[in-house]
Amino acid sequence: MASGKIEELHKKLNDLIATANEKQQEELKKEFTEFSKIYQRFLEGKSSRIQWNKIKQLSDDAIVKYENLIEPSISDHAQMLNKLVVIKLNGGLGTSMGCTGPKSQIVVKDNRTFLELTVEQINYLNHTCNVKIPLVFMNSFNTDDDTENVLANLRNPNIFLYSFLQSCYPRIAKDTLMPIASTSDIKDFYDAWYPPGHGDFYTSFWDSGLLERLINEGKEYCFVSNVDNLGATVDLKLLNLIMNNCDECEIPEFVMEVTEKTRADVKGGTLILYEGKVSLLELAQVPDENVNDFKSVKYFKYFNTNNLWISLKAINRLVTDNKLNLDIIINNKSLSDGTKVIQLETAVGAAMKYFNKSIGVKVPRSRFLPVKKCSDLVLVKSNLYENENGSLIVSPKRTFPNTPILSLDEKYFKTVAKASARFKGIPDLIELDLLIVTGDVTFGQGVILKGTVVIVANEGCKIDIPNGAILENNVIEGDLRIGEY
Repeated sequence: MASGKIEELHKKLNDLIATANEKQQEELKKEFTEFSKIYQRFLEGKSSRIQWNKIKQLSDDAIVKYENLIEPSISDHAQMLNKLVVIKLNGGLGTSMGCTGPKSQIVVKDNRTFLELTVEQINYLNHTCNVKIPLVFMNSFNTDDDTENVLANLRNPNIFLYSFLQSCYPRIAKDTLMPIASTSDIKDFYDAWYPPGHGDFYTSFWDSGLLERLINEGKEYCFVSNVDNLGATVDLKLLNLIMNNCDECEIPEFVMEVTEKTRADVKGGTLILYEGKVSLLELAQVPDENVNDFKSVKYFKYFNTNNLWISLKAINRLVTDNKLNLDIIINNKSLSDGTKVIQLETAVGAAMKYFNKSIGVKVPRSRFLPVKKCSDLVLVKSNLYENENGSLIVSPKRTFPNTPILSLDEKYFKTVAKASARFKGIPDLIELDLLIVTGDVTFGQGVILKGTVVIVANEGCKIDIPNGAILENNVIEGDLRIGEY
């Protein structure tokens, strides 16, 4: 059955490629072989599902503690950094926050985008340490053109900016398991194709020729992270770990940063011992009956930040020898016309089991500062964080160790445009613990929030918080102006 489906796939795929223009045809043909491999494994049932009874928890001793890492001497900094490449996974759009175009171009702090802050970080390192760390972006077909246009204006003699394009795979119909129909219309064309997750990093990096080029230039390690994680900055202690011996381990080829799980992180991937190897377990791999166990904060203490430190030569070896058969994640989607489709994806962290001496390092929560929702955007835009040369740090005025929790009603605050309209100015959050906003609520300028603040505008009601208001451990409900309250 699998062989017949593969033959049918080849015919359908050739028909689909034929609908593209000449340039697109050349690019899409390159994806044919890799997609055929993952599709065949999918048909043979070699997807990402695991046998729950084979999972073993990693002991606390198996996770290296950040505080135990060795700080390299200042005299070694330049030599170490000159062996490093920084890579940002930049394939996503800002659609979940109501934006069009690359998510990396959302303005997040001091009128700078994710992309601009990242370039500022590496510029600063290169300038102050007199090194040349290349900055590389892995783009998707959704983000490539826009990103390249921005990078053209950011290039300068102090930084090498590169990019490469990740793969483009065909969506398959859930009922027929064949690529969905397409026409030459550009909208329909992009409906038929998708970037197959960040696990595609390894082969796309290799195929681009950039991996070989950087190795030939003397680069030995890469630091890979999501472009929207503002806490993912170059750390000398972590770089030292993958370059030199530490007290707790031998030199690893692959280091994954993990941090303590909270109830807000229950869907994040976690490290396990599976069939004798340290592996990454994602929610999509978990049998339905074990999902609650996976989400347990007590059972799985840490989750993957997707900050990875990897040997470039090890990547080259594994891709060249065709050793990276990453677990397939089946992502079910519905198109705008209701068509049910399947996307076969992989995760970049799942490759860790193929590297020699892969380890996890428990890092401070400050190294995981993603912006996934508008509540996250409000946090990083506030005075809670300060921009230091492209890196966001918690303001020294914040005396509490925890980060405030913001829960904003998605009906009114889901998109950047909606949230911006409801905040005339970002409130002072230095002393805030928890903010819950429900209903039609707006904030004026110079508002200060402290402790726990709950604001509920009931159905058909509206609450306006005026300029300069100070709310400390307040619960406000009804249809009113705070001045009236």
